[in-house]
Amino acid sequence: MNNRITQLFNIQYPIIQAGMIWCAGWELASAVSNAGGLGLIGSGSMYPDVLREHIRKCKAATDKPFGVNVPLLYPDIDKHIAIILEEGVKIVFSSAGNPKTWTQHLKDNGIKVVHVVASSKFAQKAEAAGCDAVVCEGFEAGGHNGRDETTTFVLIPQVRAATQLPVIAAGGIATGRGMLAAMALGADGVQMGTRFVCSNESSGHQNFKELVAHSNEGDTMLCIKKIVPVRLIKNDFQKRIQDADEKGASAVELAEILGRARAKKGMFEGDLKEGELEIGQIASLIKEIKPAAEIVKEIWAEFLAAKNEIQNL
Repeated sequence: MNNRITQLFNIQYPIIQAGMIWCAGWELASAVSNAGGLGLIGSGSMYPDVLREHIRKCKAATDKPFGVNVPLLYPDIDKHIAIILEEGVKIVFSSAGNPKTWTQHLKDNGIKVVHVVASSKFAQKAEAAGCDAVVCEGFEAGGHNGRDETTTFVLIPQVRAATQLPVIAAGGIATGRGMLAAMALGADGVQMGTRFVCSNESSGHQNFKELVAHSNEGDTMLCIKKIVPVRLIKNDFQKRIQDADEKGASAVELAEILGRARAKKGMFEGDLKEGELEIGQIASLIKEIKPAAEIVKEIWAEFLAAKNEIQNL
């Protein structure tokens, strides 16, 4: 396919693998890029020296474009930005913060910048900040979410109408049919996180991958809204913090229950009871763990088949 996203990143398919914390290391990013999509290293769970190692290993594993996802609220964001520049990364996806802070600095160094938004208002702010594209992410997505709880298929046409930038749809998309539907609503490409969690190359714990692959409808919930909305698989930890919230616990009290490294405990170390298990609603549609290249191939084949079906209506 030749469109604004494939041209912007010089990739074969407008399929982007999200930079999920604890799941998106160099192995996954390079595998997706080698398959014709755009792989992203998720820097939000990495110390600066670990990020540098992942970038170098990714460069050794692929000669295709790849990028780094950078949460702008990360405590050592200046060190991450410096490493990205030093290592010659050419694509940055930013999230969780004001894009004005770093976008121009990155662009001055020849880097394409994409910002993740949850509303048309913030899409316009990203455009004003000089971003090259936006990811519009609905609240079906796993992990941290927008407070407005706007669904992806409501959000896509609103963002499409609000900005001239290329639009990448995210949240609740894991198949070629979902990709076609998103593009029919105005998206130029899609970003998928949950689907690639269940890949061989994902750095998520095998326990976590297996749980995702065996999940059912209704197994995820958006919670911890007093701190920041996060979509999680329901487990002992989620139920405990949800019960406390419903009984009127303050944000401080909820933060005490959350503690530190809760996402690492669940997604990376495989504690399915007390870990924070961030995943999207679309998990119930995923039934297999397989190589990332196979996932990209299946998504694209299903997209083309669905496109042909629609044309024959």
